[in-house]
Amino acid sequence: MEREARDRSDLLACLWTPVYISGSRLLAKTWFGDTAYHILLTDLHSVWEESMDSLDIQDRAQELNRRLRAPVQAFFSHLCKVALPCLSGEQGAGEEEEGEDIKRPKGAHISLTRQAVDISMKLKSELAGLPFYWEFRCTPAPLALVCSQLVRPLLLMSRLLQRQVGQLGELLLRKDMEIQDYRENGAVLSRERLQTQAFEEQSYRENFFTQALPQLRLPQDGFGFDPDLQQLYAAVTTHGNANARKRKLSEQSAQDRGDPSPQSQDPAPSPGFTPPPEREAGSCEPSLGEHPPTGLGAQAGATEPTGPTAPQTGSDVSASSDRPASRPRKKKAVGLFR
Repeated sequence: MEREARDRSDLLACLWTPVYISGSRLLAKTWFGDTAYHILLTDLHSVWEESMDSLDIQDRAQELNRRLRAPVQAFFSHLCKVALPCLSGEQGAGEEEEGEDIKRPKGAHISLTRQAVDISMKLKSELAGLPFYWEFRCTPAPLALVCSQLVRPLLLMSRLLQRQVGQLGELLLRKDMEIQDYRENGAVLSRERLQTQAFEEQSYRENFFTQALPQLRLPQDGFGFDPDLQQLYAAVTTHGNANARKRKLSEQSAQDRGDPSPQSQDPAPSPGFTPPPEREAGSCEPSLGEHPPTGLGAQAGATEPTGPTAPQTGSDVSASSDRPASRPRKKKAVGLFR
């Protein structure tokens, strides 16, 4: 579980890049470690993933290359060198680009196959003069992974862009007020072509949506981010990773100190706590947390003295009520008043 969380955190720092494999347009997000990798693929209809560690890579390498007898470190660097250019958008892949001037590793070829719900990419290359085969077998990604890697960053990006648009609109309004003040004080433009109309936010939005929406060409415009959006995505995911690390460090420090976490706080008594004994029926001793009876109820339940007694304070009354009822009350010789 901890390794899976670490892999997802490393994957979150990677960017979505458009790739074109076997006639299919995809968005790919790839992370390659020392002897592990995690990839995500989407065609904007479905999302697939595959996460492999060193043991899984060793087993699949033996399955696809029967004559391969080498540790994972020996051939994983070659796999990264061949697969990364195809999955990071640095070059085209597939037979459609054979006629173009593309620099790819010698003898490397990747193809994509769609199945019922899965997707696989078969990679063929040469390693030390021998054919080397690999296959990425991607299965549908869980919803939590899709939200953390795609949906949540996009929502944060849209919120930041909306806030930026609002600040720019306020700046334009202040600029219009500044220009109007110049005009009222006799300032004149030296060139009329530089004159602009006053900014009206509502009309600008209506005109923008009317003119921009028909120009969108899906799915071509729906694949990939331009450099500015890539930078914004990186900033959002880096901020999310930093907050997650801070929360993890605070939880670990709380565990080291022995402080209970907010989820583990329980009103149950601690091991060193001994609950008070239950009061027996007919006993007059107040239990823990109770107050001795005072006022009219205490006076009604007490035995009236036969002779005159000195007046008692509230502390004397509470002290006398704490004593068992079977014992006779002792008269104090001296009170507050003689």
